[in-house]
Amino acid sequence: MALRTGPEWSRRKFLGMSALGAVGLTACGGGPPAAPPVEVQVPQAILDAAAPYRGGSVGMLSQKLYSEAANQALDRSLQAFAQATGTTVQNDLVSGDAGDMVAKMDAEVRAGTTRDLAFMNDERFVGQLQNLGDLEDVTDVVEEMKALYGEPATEASNFCVFNGRWFAIPYHFIAAGMFLRKDWYAEKGLPIKSTYTWEELRDNALAVSDPAKRRFGWGITINRSGDANGFIESVINCYGGAIADNTGQKVVFNSPETVEAVTFIGDIYTNPKYEPMLPPGIASWTDTGNNENWLAGIIGVTNNQYSIYADSKTKGNPVYANTHPFNGAIGPATDTPIAFGSSNSFVVFKGAKNPDLAKQVAKFMVSGSALLGVAKGAPCLVNPSWEKVWDSDPYYTDGDPAYAAIREQTKTPIPLTTATGYAFPQPPSPGEQAAVAAYLLTDMMQAVVQGTAPAEAVATTHDRMVQIFEQQGYKQ
Repeated sequence: MALRTGPEWSRRKFLGMSALGAVGLTACGGGPPAAPPVEVQVPQAILDAAAPYRGGSVGMLSQKLYSEAANQALDRSLQAFAQATGTTVQNDLVSGDAGDMVAKMDAEVRAGTTRDLAFMNDERFVGQLQNLGDLEDVTDVVEEMKALYGEPATEASNFCVFNGRWFAIPYHFIAAGMFLRKDWYAEKGLPIKSTYTWEELRDNALAVSDPAKRRFGWGITINRSGDANGFIESVINCYGGAIADNTGQKVVFNSPETVEAVTFIGDIYTNPKYEPMLPPGIASWTDTGNNENWLAGIIGVTNNQYSIYADSKTKGNPVYANTHPFNGAIGPATDTPIAFGSSNSFVVFKGAKNPDLAKQVAKFMVSGSALLGVAKGAPCLVNPSWEKVWDSDPYYTDGDPAYAAIREQTKTPIPLTTATGYAFPQPPSPGEQAAVAAYLLTDMMQAVVQGTAPAEAVATTHDRMVQIFEQQGYKQ
């Protein structure tokens, strides 16, 4: 994932002071590198639409991006909107990997203390919040934006739509990605390809490893983290297993395919044969572990959003030139990676004090210079979600060689079907989202590493998933 852990809530407040149509802002000195300067312009259409709300305010939550430069650029865009429209935007950053984000938001809605809007990963969180009845229908906003910007990324029609209605507004696209050290592969005569099997990646990781040179081929943890969740679920899906059936409502986790996948994963972390390719501390990595070790140049393959790619480029890290990004791996039940990405998407909460102004903030942020500054702060991590926004600036075509492939991923025909009949992405499943957020997958792998037989660990995890699904209202 592309999230940095740290304090769960941090506050940044922006006060509108004057009606400025264009605001050029620079970051304060010190700290991480500032985002590349972009003059943030507030279009006249937004100024006109926001005019009735002058003097009003909105509270907003932002899912913290791994790139601090992108967080700073987002702040500048919000400040530009506030100053130009004479409003107040109070933005709080939130970590998506704290494990209780949905519970906190739900509690605020029920207590009448909710913010007006938030953006968050649609695949991971929107379904849970919609199932809890916490979100406003925003179909009117999405239809208006389709008229302006064309269609959003294909994944959004799966994760933001419920019973034909939109409950989230796609903001920026987050590509699924894996990364390997192409220079290490070249030294060993290993091919650079658009995809690999999981077994190839494991074997290649061992081949390129040299602990004496601080080269460790495998850079994927199974400790509690979003990256580990993504890795474990991806392998299970590629082997033909799934958490839920194609309705998203019935747990089907305990299958021979899942046991085979868990056996494969467990072997990597327990078989002495693979010990040379595991970097020190990998068992305790959180979501920053693979980022830090990739940027330090000591791991050979990892799964991540494009945060590590963005960081290596913006900070001039030599690993950037030696990075081969690819969409993901395949397994016995797949011949193409199950990679369709996700979007950070805006939601408007039930009980919002100023929902109409919140919608104007969302409409402003998805395009133009408001998005461009954030995208330049996190190249290839923050990407347009909307078709015509891709064509709005040459940066999205010429800014990096990876953009072409990322744009294609936004158009991925879905669903992608495995040999066992599971179709991904599945309908948004609050049960599946809650089970993953509770780290049942990583807890299962920890049990395997500590000696529990894979079949037993899978069966136990299946039972725990059943409990969570039933808590979400899905009788098993």
